[in-house]
Amino acid sequence: MEQIIIPPESIVMISTANLEAMPRRVQLKSICKAISVLDAILCQEWADRYYSYNSKWAPDEEFCGMRNGQGDELLILFQAEGCIINGMVHEYYPKDKTRLTMGLPKIYDEFIFGEPVISIGTTFCLWSSSDKKWEIVDISDFNDGSEEMLAIFDGNPLSYINWAKDYYEENFIVNDETERIVTSIYEGQPLTKEMVHLLANNLEDWDQLLNDLEEINYPFQFT
Repeated sequence: MEQIIIPPESIVMISTANLEAMPRRVQLKSICKAISVLDAILCQEWADRYYSYNSKWAPDEEFCGMRNGQGDELLILFQAEGCIINGMVHEYYPKDKTRLTMGLPKIYDEFIFGEPVISIGTTFCLWSSSDKKWEIVDISDFNDGSEEMLAIFDGNPLSYINWAKDYYEENFIVNDETERIVTSIYEGQPLTKEMVHLLANNLEDWDQLLNDLEEINYPFQFT
């Protein structure tokens, strides 16, 4: 399986201009965990990963982060009854953060106006209370880089496969088993050593992977 292409009719363009396509908070959390597990398998060096997840960020808070090493970052905070996403795409910075956060519930102030968000910057911000629809300030300027940043959250395992085979290159095994294994992880099925071997070339540090899975709070059966 040299190349996997998502059929055009299945592509969902998520952006701040199309929040209807954005998954609800609970599904988003599952996707964040899945892609972070996959990154932990394919790249054992945390600093070189694209996606990461910390289920122990703070009491009653979990965190997912994305960084591409070129100044673009996505920071997602999950709370018991809500979620907020801060996006930073350096090509579109700076933006009027006061306007981007108009109407933002006070429970997110510490996150959006504190560290590390304040140092990273903000080009778009969206939030969801409970498991309701996503909210964003009604502005006419949606030129904020959100389409590229949010595309991975379409819930399609092929989206991750297409991205990872380019990003991780020879470290990512792409064959007839790949879609089945990645789909299983998207579905939250326990990770096994067999699944790991079918995805990654030469995983060296199993203890590191165990620590990553525990931090993500993802089930595994390494027996």
